[in-house]
Amino acid sequence: MLNKIYVALIHYPILGRDGKIISTAVTNLDIHDIARTSRTYKIKKYFVVTNLPAQQDIVKKVLHYWREDFGAQYNPSRSEALSLVELKSYYEDVIDEIVKNEGEHPIIMFTSAKWRDNTITFEKGKEIILETKKPVLILFGTGWGMPDEILSKCDYALEPVRGKSDFNHLSVRAAVAIILDRLIGENI
Repeated sequence: MLNKIYVALIHYPILGRDGKIISTAVTNLDIHDIARTSRTYKIKKYFVVTNLPAQQDIVKKVLHYWREDFGAQYNPSRSEALSLVELKSYYEDVIDEIVKNEGEHPIIMFTSAKWRDNTITFEKGKEIILETKKPVLILFGTGWGMPDEILSKCDYALEPVRGKSDFNHLSVRAAVAIILDRLIGENI
């Protein structure tokens, strides 16, 4: 069912270049662009997940400006898209919010630039989304990917986005747009 799809951008816990757990920085562009993509594909909620108070303040300031301050009148479409954004401190808070809203635990798919044991194709992911009555949460990571503590709680890994190139370093904003189009496309 396409009315219960959620997206989360994880900034903590994330793997750093050295494989250790870190928090990554929230970017203004990720907040805006992923919200706009989420609104285009009728995502129910876009969660920005960061545990750092200074990063949370950035998200709150961006959302306030575009939802309640000058930006709301200046660009109502941007305000509408940003109405989907919800700030959470931890991944578990996202799950709790979805369970509270939907009454059941979501099917969780994560994205990665690597093939994993539980990797499914976008076609299979689309089939699951179209056929299930359960909510679906699609996780996007930052940094060098999500740690096993998150991945072990997921039901599926989505196949990597591949172009006909030996370079594999898409921005998360681009990856979200491509993946949502492959999973939802014109089915909305």
